[in-house]
Amino acid sequence: MGGKFILRVEDTDTARSTRASEEAMVRDLKWLGLDWDEGPDVGGACGPYRQSERTAIYKEMADKLVAEGKAYPCFCTDEELEAMKKDAEEKKLPPIYRGKWARATAAEVEAAKAAGLPYCYRFRVPPNQEVKISDLIRGEVAWNTDTLGDFVLLRSNGMPVYNFCVAVDDALMGITHVLRAEEHLPNTLRQMLIYQALGFPVPTFGHVSLILAPDKSKLSKRHGATSVGEFRTQGYLAPAMINFLSLLGWNDGTEQEIFTVDELTTKFSLDRITKSAAVFDKVKLGWMNGQHLKQLPEEESGAMAAQHLVACGLLANADSAFARAAVKLVSKSMELVTDAEPEVRKLLAYPLAETLAAPEAKAVIDDGFAEVAGAVLAAHESGELAAAMAKGHEGYKAWITAVGKAQKRKGKKLFMPARVALTGRMAGPDVGDQLEVLGALAGPADVAQAGAYVPLGERMAELKAWLEAHKQ
Repeated sequence: MGGKFILRVEDTDTARSTRASEEAMVRDLKWLGLDWDEGPDVGGACGPYRQSERTAIYKEMADKLVAEGKAYPCFCTDEELEAMKKDAEEKKLPPIYRGKWARATAAEVEAAKAAGLPYCYRFRVPPNQEVKISDLIRGEVAWNTDTLGDFVLLRSNGMPVYNFCVAVDDALMGITHVLRAEEHLPNTLRQMLIYQALGFPVPTFGHVSLILAPDKSKLSKRHGATSVGEFRTQGYLAPAMINFLSLLGWNDGTEQEIFTVDELTTKFSLDRITKSAAVFDKVKLGWMNGQHLKQLPEEESGAMAAQHLVACGLLANADSAFARAAVKLVSKSMELVTDAEPEVRKLLAYPLAETLAAPEAKAVIDDGFAEVAGAVLAAHESGELAAAMAKGHEGYKAWITAVGKAQKRKGKKLFMPARVALTGRMAGPDVGDQLEVLGALAGPADVAQAGAYVPLGERMAELKAWLEAHKQ
């Protein structure tokens, strides 16, 4: 489509807009890989790019409208405006401004100014006019100006309101297409009147449907993360976020769901945007992130997960042999790089007592757990288990097979009690793989968090204590 990407900061709401919030948004946009041609950080022909730095421009435009009789100063107090609103409610009329200052004489205006009364600027809405747009998504949309009162352009403190700012900025910055949420449709009438009054060209509008929560309510903080930064912190990948967000209200007409950013850039077209509201499905986002994670080179995804394990305080070194081996072991089940943390914690821990106290462990205990656990303990005390572990997965496999032959056990009757005895859990990755990874530990120093790692010797001591406490 060509054109330029301009980043504009709409910060006239001084109560909500801070430089810190601006920096956070810019940081999030850059993380997503968005690269603008003009903006507050790179400059350009359309600057300044913060609306708070363009107040002189808005004042000039407001004065122009006043001089042409298309706007006027309004000295109504908050109390007067509230009284007008209540009167309209009692008469079952829309709460639109029909105040006296729309009809005030020049002498009355000058007298009010001389008295030092605070005032705002209001746009003089022409009566009974139909205003239409041809919306790219919703087709023809029309309003009658009688549904709208004279609205504020500049507040009494001199700060412009949103609708005035964006109309002036869109025109002066050469914006040709305005794509935004459907909740902005009511603003479009005001902006259309401003464009027309100032003689500006009207951009093409497209109002997309809102993104809804799974319960079909409006997405809000109570549904979880709502900022890009929060998703980044939770371990989502930027390409996955772009992929997921692009498919909320758009598709390319095929069943394809996983797209690269380049593919989306090539395939995107306005005519494929849908009118129906999209639902933000975090489960789908997690799955999609997992697909993007799998497409990364193993070294890259592994390094990201290992760095997270250090950042969260679990491991001491992201480049250690243990960190690399542990991440490789748990990576198959990861949807997010942050998923590595709970899985590696499980690998390091040994919750034997908790596991054996659970109701589901009764069948394992009743099926000869003590017999297999005794063999594990004996192999540890004799050094046989350490020798098997030194040979890696194949060494463990040969050893557990020998135990099975000696006890005439195989399958689940052998592997489940051995798993519980060695890992303290009834589920997880292959036990031989776990022992091989734990064998890569240089020592407790590899683990930054005290108490997170239970070495084999401590495991066997706990197992021995359990066996002695539960002798038949």
